[in-house]
Formats: sequence, structure tokens, C-alpha cells
Amino acid sequence: MIRYLRNLSSTEQVAALFILVFGVLTLASIWQLVASLRERRHEHLGPKQEAYLARLQDNTRLLQTTWTMVVVFWIGWALGNQAATVLFAFVSFFALREFITLSPTHRGDHRGLILVFFAVLPLQYWLVSSRHFDLFTVFIPVYVFLAIPVVSALADDPHRFLERNAKLQWGIMVCVYGMSHVPALLLLEFPRGPERGAFLVFFLVAVVQSCMLAQHLLARRWPRTPHAPNISQSFNWATWLVGVVLGGLLGGLLSGITPFNPAQGLGMALIACISGSLGHLVMKALKRDRGITSWGAQGLSVTGASGLLDRVDALCFAAPIFFHSVRWIFKL
Repeated sequence: MIRYLRNLSSTEQVAALFILVFGVLTLASIWQLVASLRERRHEHLGPKQEAYLARLQDNTRLLQTTWTMVVVFWIGWALGNQAATVLFAFVSFFALREFITLSPTHRGDHRGLILVFFAVLPLQYWLVSSRHFDLFTVFIPVYVFLAIPVVSALADDPHRFLERNAKLQWGIMVCVYGMSHVPALLLLEFPRGPERGAFLVFFLVAVVQSCMLAQHLLARRWPRTPHAPNISQSFNWATWLVGVVLGGLLGGLLSGITPFNPAQGLGMALIACISGSLGHLVMKALKRDRGITSWGAQGLSVTGASGLLDRVDALCFAAPIFFHSVRWIFKL
């Protein structure tokens, strides 16, 4: 089997990986549906059954998140690198729209918002598609970071000036800058072949999602005292460490499909898992500050994306750190 897979082209290998992932997700979804129907047959549910159903609902949401991410990446890969870049630009657009819609804005912010949505975002992704990596990595953190408060100051609205600009800059960094590094991985060129970027994206998503899934299931199965209860009732160092270690081990196992050797795969997976999981915690803190439980306004599609940012927040933090680590290791 291994010899057969190695004889396949890069495109056929990626297709085989997606078939495997879709198969695993299908089996997990079927099991989840059967378990849910079995519990709902009882007319009177006791406390244990209700708690079990609550865990099933959480697992269902987690499966939906995983399905969404896998389908998005499959579509991006199937359409090609340039089309994938456009696709992720739309993901950034809707994620940023969620972030801004659920955050208060002033009239003085309108010019900055127009600049971000219709100039900064498309220009950032154009820099990605044209492989201007040196400029694309500093465009938002340097040029846009300094330009946004200038535009806001010209609007002559000093009320909560620092808070408003910090909120907008945070939204740009997470939703645009962070997400734009995912299609940038597709465009990296390695000595071993021009199509290794697709394997890097698969590697990144697999290890980060596995880490988050392990942390979620372990926190549900063996609840412990949360480390930051005002932000997350499930985050504690024990389950976090186990999730990171499991994600790192998976990265070592998947190193064969990437330009990494096993040690590099382990290290890169640990970097991605640590940054992604802690970034997810940061986004939870932002949601608590806004007084919401999800960026989709508790399931209401008021922003047009219905919780998209909840599905990609860990990736938005992991992708830039992973991307720059890859470029540093391989001197690309």
C-alpha cells in the first residue's frame, strides 16, 4: 500500500488523503447520529441522559466545524492555487464581517472600514497570489497598522479613539492577515517539487484540528478545574498539554507527506498546536468581552457567515507562525 501511494502523483496523493478524511468524518457523523437517535427514544430523560445529550450536541458542533474546514480546503485545492486564494479572501471577508458586526462602531470608523474591506483585504491577497511574500508579511502589521489610525483621525471623532482603532486592527490581524497565510502555504516552492504546499495545508489543518478535538473530548470526559474560568470553562493545562502532545505525535506520523523529516514534523506540529490552541483561547476572551458565546450570535445568521470565525479562529493564529517557521527552516 505504501509503495502504491508513493508511486502516485502529488495530485493523486492529495486526493487520496481527502478521500480518507471524508471517510473518517462520514463514519463519525453516522455514529453521532445513531447515538443521538438512541438517546432520544426515551420519553423521560434523566440527568445522566440529558448530560449525555449535551455532550452529543457539543460533539455535533465540533463535527460540523471540522466538516466545514475540510470542505473549504477541498474546494480550494480542487479549484487550483489562484482560485483557492480567492476563496480564502472571501473567508476572510465574511470572518471580518462577523468580527466587526458584533463589535460597536462609530461613524468615524466608516472610512477605515471601507479602506479595510475594499482596499486592504484584496491587496493583501493579491500580494499572496503574486508571491510577494516579503511585502505581504509586513503590509498589514506595518503599513496598515499605521494607516488605520490616520484615516480615523481625519474623521474628526476622538471618542474612544484608541479602543476603536485597536478593535479594527485586531480584526484585520486575525481575519485577514492570519487567514491569508493559508493560501500562501499553497504557493511555496520546495526543492522536492512545486506541489508540496497542498500537503503543508493538509498537515496544518490536521494537527490543529486534532489538537483541538483532543482537548475538547478530554475536557468533557475528565473535567478539571479550569485555569481561566471567566474565559473558558474547559481550558486547563492538563488537557491542553495532552492535546498538544497528541497533535505533535500526529505531525510526526504525517511528516512523510511533507518536506519535513519526523523530528521536523513533530516540532512544526507542536508549534502549530500551541499557537492555534492558545489563539482559540484569546478569541474566547474577545467573545466574553463582547458578551457573546459565539461569533454567529448563538446560531443566528445575522452576519451572513453564521459563526464562521468560530470555525477558523485557531487556524488564523497558527497559520502565520507555521508559515514563517517553514520559510525559516527551508530558507524559502
